[in-house]
Amino acid sequence: MATPHIEASKGDFADVVLMPGDPLRAKMVAETYLDDPKLVNQVRGMLGYTGTYKGKRVSVMGSGMGMPSIGIYSHELFSVYDVKAIIRIGSAGSYVPELNLGDVVLTEYAWSESTYGKVRNGSDDRIKYPDSDLNAAIISTAEKLGEQLVVAPIHSTDVFYKDGGADYFKALHEEHGCACVEMESFALFHNADALGKKAACLLTISDSLVSKEEMSASDRQNSFRKMIRIALETAVNNGGTQQNG
Repeated sequence: MATPHIEASKGDFADVVLMPGDPLRAKMVAETYLDDPKLVNQVRGMLGYTGTYKGKRVSVMGSGMGMPSIGIYSHELFSVYDVKAIIRIGSAGSYVPELNLGDVVLTEYAWSESTYGKVRNGSDDRIKYPDSDLNAAIISTAEKLGEQLVVAPIHSTDVFYKDGGADYFKALHEEHGCACVEMESFALFHNADALGKKAACLLTISDSLVSKEEMSASDRQNSFRKMIRIALETAVNNGGTQQNG
């Protein structure tokens, strides 16, 4: 059954969906890592694919930028397409000197000043948590792959361009422990919690608000591969279904 935003049929999505913000990154993941990827959505250019990785079904689909966008897509994937878990694979800006370009962060919790939860179902929560079992699986997977993860709280914001940004991010780190910033996880975690589903968020540091360093487009493409591999291995070992036939 299609929705206003997703044209896929029931059963087109795997139990676990990897979700980058950029739909072109979803296309890259599908074409680079999945066997026999099938395009299952292209409404509004929000590309979604399902294929197999090591013989198990997995899907990848863009979320767009910001909480309203991932709020729509994650809600429909969870509630209409029976997706069990979403692992966000995104980029983030570092708030602390300890996080360098290319580091992979696993979200411990997302703090936000957003009104997303208040509007969605009256929630006043400022902190939303990922699924603890899924986070544990991601940590275990990274250890087996020999990849380093930084587990840290993050800031999930509605605003990319903000006046007085330098003072603001320093205060957020001091008051709430936020090590980096992105724009989607709070809404994803909120939807998963409200709908009884699982969600987690892996982030690659693509720029630093401390050092002012930024990745180039090619650096982003190559550096994100570590995060993608961790997410794929987690997906197929924790919820991926065997391909029939």
